Amino acid sequence: MDKLIVRGGNKLAGTIPISGAKNAALTLIPCALLTEEPLTLRNLPRLADIDGFQHLMGQFGVSISIQGNRPEDFGRVVTYEASRLTSSVAPYDLVRKMRASILVLGPMLARAGEATVSMPGGCAIGNRPIDLHLKALEAFGAEIELAQGYVKAIAPDGGLPGGEFDFPVVSVGATENALMAAVLANGTSRLFNAAREPEIVDLCNLLTAMGAEIEGIGSSDLTIHGVKRLNGATYKVMPDRIEAGSYACAAAITGGEVRLEGARADEMGATLHALEVMGVTVESDAKSVTVRADRPLKATDLTTAPYPGLATDMQAQLMSLLCKAEGTSVLKETIFENRFMHVPELSRMGCDIATEGRTAIVKGPQDLTGAEVMATDLRASMSLVIAGLAAEGETTVRRLYHLDRGYERLEEKLQLVGADIERLGD
Repeated sequence: MDKLIVRGGNKLAGTIPISGAKNAALTLIPCALLTEEPLTLRNLPRLADIDGFQHLMGQFGVSISIQGNRPEDFGRVVTYEASRLTSSVAPYDLVRKMRASILVLGPMLARAGEATVSMPGGCAIGNRPIDLHLKALEAFGAEIELAQGYVKAIAPDGGLPGGEFDFPVVSVGATENALMAAVLANGTSRLFNAAREPEIVDLCNLLTAMGAEIEGIGSSDLTIHGVKRLNGATYKVMPDRIEAGSYACAAAITGGEVRLEGARADEMGATLHALEVMGVTVESDAKSVTVRADRPLKATDLTTAPYPGLATDMQAQLMSLLCKAEGTSVLKETIFENRFMHVPELSRMGCDIATEGRTAIVKGPQDLTGAEVMATDLRASMSLVIAGLAAEGETTVRRLYHLDRGYERLEEKLQLVGADIERLGD
């Protein structure tokens, strides 16, 4: 098992290239199941979750061709071709480690008329039921069966007729699955109270490039006119707004200045606003976002919410930053009920954080010290790295498999801007 060694005290300065978005890529890859023609994705990040999803695609008979695989490059170009599906089953061994695997259900159902997918696994950050995925597909005409840990969805003879579904709560994954199922339906489908995340827009843009007919892109009400077939496409994955926000926090906690090359400010509004309220200077142009922290950080109150609110995936990183802010901050988590698992580890480094239910009270500024800490989930792992950059002495972060799920070559990117960080074999 690898570990990260972080030696704090260096101000970060320079440019970090932002990779393609993990959360978008895991939605775009299964679109290859919707067509017999090749789908080429550019700017695809090199991540454990991407590799795992590609193994799953191979289970269905999808051929995969990788370009741009030089070790020094960030991202790569990958072509998927599902000219003939050889299976409609996503087995437990391939699904259990990654929740995004459920996103093959909609496209397989639309293309093959049936799909059997193991109940998914993933990070233990809280209960994430798939009931809304299934209810949306039922509304479009699918028959759903649950047995022995598997979901089986069957379309009527001739394909899904389409329908309407009003999400009782916003669900990103269920919106994505429903979209991919609806694009090949026989009729028109409508989604109300759909998720509006930039990753949903990215999915809609790819589906449109493949020949889908979608109205209301970027809004909470989507109308999908089913088409007979979709064509292949070449498409660039959007930049990762969570990765960009994470490195922004890393720069801010060290009092540094970092240009996030490729980041889009319009997709990071809530995160950048939170940083500005804390006293961080934010500047942006069409190709980048620059953050500069040259004055004391100020406490603030933050609440996670569906987009365009503050992303739950930024909560842990901002909590680390608040530990160095003057005053008392209140951070409320409204999306997942178990997403404060990083708090005990941050406390080991000197953070003063008290939690009650879904609320965390952070008192600062605190003098942080290096410690041996353990990652509990993907974003929690990044929060520990961020704290380590500002801590006195050496911080050792273990369980890096969490980190590798969502951050492409993190230590190399931080080294580019002056961080004293290295990965070692245990």
